Amino acid sequence: MAKKTKKAGKPEKQKTDKLKARKWKARAKALKARLASVPLVAKSKVSVVSPLAPKDGFPVLPEIAGLELATAQAGVRYQNRTDVMLARLAPGTVIAGTFTRSATRSAAVLDCQAKLGKGDESTGAAILVNSGNSNAFTGARGRESVNALSAAVAARLDLPENRVFTSSTGVIGEPLPHERIEAALDGLVTGLSPATLPDAARAIMTTDTYPKGAMAEVEINGQTARIAGIAKGSGMIAPDMATMLVYIFTDVKIGQKQLQSLVSRLTDSSFNSITVDSDTSTSDTLLVAATGQGPALEDMRSAEAKAFERALGEVMLNLAHQVVRDGEGATKFVGITVSGAADDADARRCALAIANSPLVKTAIAGEDPNWGRIVMAVGKSGAAADRDRLGITFGDITVATAGLVDPDYREEDGAAYMQNEDLDIGVDLGMGNGKATIWTCDLTHRYIDINADYRS
Repeated sequence: MAKKTKKAGKPEKQKTDKLKARKWKARAKALKARLASVPLVAKSKVSVVSPLAPKDGFPVLPEIAGLELATAQAGVRYQNRTDVMLARLAPGTVIAGTFTRSATRSAAVLDCQAKLGKGDESTGAAILVNSGNSNAFTGARGRESVNALSAAVAARLDLPENRVFTSSTGVIGEPLPHERIEAALDGLVTGLSPATLPDAARAIMTTDTYPKGAMAEVEINGQTARIAGIAKGSGMIAPDMATMLVYIFTDVKIGQKQLQSLVSRLTDSSFNSITVDSDTSTSDTLLVAATGQGPALEDMRSAEAKAFERALGEVMLNLAHQVVRDGEGATKFVGITVSGAADDADARRCALAIANSPLVKTAIAGEDPNWGRIVMAVGKSGAAADRDRLGITFGDITVATAGLVDPDYREEDGAAYMQNEDLDIGVDLGMGNGKATIWTCDLTHRYIDINADYRS
């Protein structure tokens, strides 16, 4: 009897399955119709300049004695786009740098790290940069590309190969068509000029919406020392270093070890204090070249040396802030300062937790003064904290004190403040004297549009 019942149930089950199938097909058809009506914003190739871009545009950068640059269209990834930059540096140039500590860093980064502080400075140096392809996760072929380009530049500029530094930025995991860059080298060498820093800033861009530059001048022993820098960076930005390339040039005469000490220290308070999306690049490179054609710094404890350090720090911080202001899809520039921490390391840990929180960043994008999300981020950060000591401010507005909403705080004041483009969020942990500031941006749907369409 059981068998007959089982057989009798088959037609009924089949009928039910067919009804379910028709139902799901109808739902799929309706969903397809809805999706067809949604504009494919992510497929747009129109680059909209970030609303946070410097209002005065690209700055006027001084020519740096001992520096010549040229740019070219090599077709590394895209046609009709300037994508290669070559810098030739005078004999006597010293170069310092900092790099990503990513375990999957590119062949170019590893090569630069190996060359830094080595070689005969009297021969001069060169820097070759391409955009469109990062030459990362490319194995032995990546190393071959770096070696081939270093050799080609060295031959044309009469330099030792260990004085040629290369950088690549762009798509990860695709072999670099370095022969296209080699084919452009003769034109690059012919076009070398001291007045092409703005062109160089554009040549190294990827998803950037504007070129980034900064400068400073400082008096040293009665002479004017000049500093000029360019940077690229928009997404995949997080401390360590924060995909980012930075090249800074100065005419100061300084020892390589002394310059390296300055650069390492200043990186921590600039490029290692920014985050757009918490992702660390495989290609981050900062190179600072001092040509030695200007005033000399001999005593690093002197007032002149301190003035130069401040000026270099200003250039680095300016460029770092511009990277955040060009964060993919950013509409808000946010400084997060944590004070009252057990120590500076705890303060930094807490500030980064707030800056990298998707909930905090989306609340900022929506202009929602949701201080509860900041409390959440403090709690998850791992920094020593006490709920009942916590204080929060939005600019000059006191939001919370001693772990409670301030009695004078009004939600409409917080909402009005959040409409500003530049925001300052303060957190006092009430635990000690540690302090740190991290700069970040909001997280909008445009970030998804850009990154979903990045390789197409």
